Amino acid sequence: MIRIGIVDDHAIVRTGLKQFLSDQVDLRVTGEAGNGKEALDLVRQGEVDVLIMDLSMPDQSGVDALAAIKAREPDLPVLILSGFPEAHYATTLLKQGASGYLNKECDPEDIITAIQTVHRGRKYITPAVAELLADTLGGDANKQPHEELSDREFQVFLRLAKGETVGNIADSMSLSVKTVSTYRTRVMEKMKLASNSDLTYYALKNGLIQ
Repeated sequence: MIRIGIVDDHAIVRTGLKQFLSDQVDLRVTGEAGNGKEALDLVRQGEVDVLIMDLSMPDQSGVDALAAIKAREPDLPVLILSGFPEAHYATTLLKQGASGYLNKECDPEDIITAIQTVHRGRKYITPAVAELLADTLGGDANKQPHEELSDREFQVFLRLAKGETVGNIADSMSLSVKTVSTYRTRVMEKMKLASNSDLTYYALKNGLIQ
């Protein structure tokens, strides 16, 4: 029996997914969460073998939540089920510790296969994501600027793009203001952008925020 935790800020999505998974003899939903903090609480309880998580959440992004979860439970498989297309986040999140990435438009049976795959300790890679990963191995020619960022820089970039201040980011990520300011400078240099407004425009244009 594989114990599943579902993290999504929409109750209707959690209910639908729970109903679908309950029809599978080897799967059981043992916990739900509506935001990143609740997701971490769910992980702390230790009742979950695989976590299915959305990226869009009210208190923090799925990117931040993934980092916090993997810091606490590095061996827990986290399967991202997102409304964002694979091209926007998949390769970045796989590099940051996600065990698989599925778009919410996927065939429901793919979710079952993905859960079983990541529970065995393997990565679940769709053909679309495999192609993206192959492109990154082929060289840096087609890399997007945000793909050059480190994990921490990417987290700071998303928060800045959403309009958070350096002070708020420092508090949320338990970092000093000076450290966050350093990350901001690196982000600007790597992405060749000049202002927070530029970051927001870039993130919206590339579908990284809604």
